[in-house]
Amino acid sequence: MDKRTILTTSTRGLLEDSFPYRLYQKAKRVGTWNPADIDFSQDQKDWQTMTAEQKEDILKLISMFQAGEEAVTLDLLPLMMAIAKEGRLEEEMFLTTFLFEEAKHTEFFRLVLNAIGETGDLSRFHSDTYKKIFYEILPETMARLVSDQSPEAVAEASVVYNMFVEGVMAETGYFSFYNSLETAGIMPGLLEGIGNLKRDESRHIGYGTFLLQRLICEHPHIYDLVTAKMGELAPMAIQINQEGIEGREVSSFGGDPDEVMNFTMKQLAVRMEVLGRAKGKKIEEIYKVSDSEIGIL
Repeated sequence: MDKRTILTTSTRGLLEDSFPYRLYQKAKRVGTWNPADIDFSQDQKDWQTMTAEQKEDILKLISMFQAGEEAVTLDLLPLMMAIAKEGRLEEEMFLTTFLFEEAKHTEFFRLVLNAIGETGDLSRFHSDTYKKIFYEILPETMARLVSDQSPEAVAEASVVYNMFVEGVMAETGYFSFYNSLETAGIMPGLLEGIGNLKRDESRHIGYGTFLLQRLICEHPHIYDLVTAKMGELAPMAIQINQEGIEGREVSSFGGDPDEVMNFTMKQLAVRMEVLGRAKGKKIEEIYKVSDSEIGIL
């Protein structure tokens, strides 16, 4: 085992101006919401007024989020361990808030289901495409980090977890919730929690963007790996959208399903455009990136 170096009692101290440390500070300020404090009484009433088709669509969305949040809670630890092994203290400090928040998200969706009286098995909503992502690709990619902490392995993990699962899949899910429930003016408790999740996830995606930009800056060939992995994953996001639409021209809430697909395509393009900015940058610029440049809420 390498001899330990204590950073905070050295002349280095903490890198207080670095992006990961600023994320950590922001998480402490705005990430302390409590799922148990949300009032779901109106949601319970609204649920009773919804059509069977509307209930089915919202349950499908919730079931995918519930399983997804549980999965990312379970699968984050190997990345934390890899970052800790490298001695990147400020990054690890932020990742402690990251894991805490994923656990809260898991709790939140379960509280929603309990409130509306849905306690049955919802795994019927998990298609083969969904299972491929959350039952196979995500856990296998993250578990690889236990034995392989190479820049390539860390980059692949961040692409799958931060850029795709959070930056494309979850963001599309938020859009779908708002497109349905906010437009209809129903289920305020669920929407309140979704707003909190979206802010939390903006920090998570921001960290993943920073991490990949750092890796691209340090190892330029990583950009091609990232591009290839996103290209491999993109068709699955499109497929899940198509499965959700099920050939309908109008959603159960009266919306245009094409809007959701267009949002997904936009997210895929945005993620790659932001990562492309790392090419040619100095590492000092990566560490001093602003919240607005990365899209932190």
